[in-house]
Amino acid sequence: MTAAQIIDHGIYNGHRLQEARLRSGGLSLSLLNVGAVTRDLRLHHNGADRPLVLGFDDPAEYLANPDYLGAIAGRVAGRIKDARFELDGRVWSLAENEGCNQLHGGPGGLSHVPWEMELLPDGSARLTYHSPDGENGYPGAVDFTVVLRLEDMAVEYDMTATVSQPTPVSLAQHNYYNLAGGVGPIWDHRLQVDATGYLMLDQTAVPNGEIAALDGLHFDMRLGKSLGDLDPDRLGSDINLVFASGRDQAKPVATLTAPDGLQMRVFTDQPGGQVYTASGLTPSSGGLPGQRIAADMGVCFEPQGFPNAVNQAHFPNVIATPDRPYRQKLRLEFRST
Repeated sequence: MTAAQIIDHGIYNGHRLQEARLRSGGLSLSLLNVGAVTRDLRLHHNGADRPLVLGFDDPAEYLANPDYLGAIAGRVAGRIKDARFELDGRVWSLAENEGCNQLHGGPGGLSHVPWEMELLPDGSARLTYHSPDGENGYPGAVDFTVVLRLEDMAVEYDMTATVSQPTPVSLAQHNYYNLAGGVGPIWDHRLQVDATGYLMLDQTAVPNGEIAALDGLHFDMRLGKSLGDLDPDRLGSDINLVFASGRDQAKPVATLTAPDGLQMRVFTDQPGGQVYTASGLTPSSGGLPGQRIAADMGVCFEPQGFPNAVNQAHFPNVIATPDRPYRQKLRLEFRST
């Protein structure tokens, strides 16, 4: 049985800041209505509630949140080349927010807007946001819904979007995971990913359309080595890995393991996932108690559609239509080994 409550943190920038707190068995989670942020996720492990994601102690810090801690990124996660794409014979110009490109839906993307939040009878939380036609340059209006459910040892994100006209939609959940509680860097974590390749990048870190082999690279995570062993020079990873198109989605596509054996298994229906080892994470003294927010302190694993798919016709389609709405399911299962 999931226990749930909503906490009111007051009015900020003209909007009410709310937090849903959920607990089921050994898991507890807090969720903010700004950016649909997962602020805190804890597992009762070895006699204590251990934080599993990086987060800010003050909920108001998420009003800025330049590094997208815990947020839902979109309308389109990742980078879009030159902040433009063509759809049905028309070129759409988007709001730029990373040089000439657009990142994570633009400066007013889903990660930085107020969502409506409510608790459902089963103890889950539902967030909704209406994105009007033209927001950040995108065609059509979109109604987004994120339902978050807890089980004893699992968290599930169910993300949907209905659209008024064809428009790109590709969301990503942007937690920074540190299964050791966030007290030290993530180089001693092991990450195993069932990847078949990766998206090559141009000079502005946008996928150029080529899918390349992983052999010999520091982000070849197929064997489940520690991030430190894979990357002894601490170069950092910020790359989109490609999953096998015919894989069994009932099996985890990735497993993150802490030094003491605590594991997170990731289940997804998406074609790929961004791996970011937080080399550019902005230092902050305002982390949750006992945590340090700084470079290399977390690893993001973000299942999503391929970044820049709107400009690469051979990438999996990210165009949602009124008769083909968007849906993504992300499930995180925790266990001790």
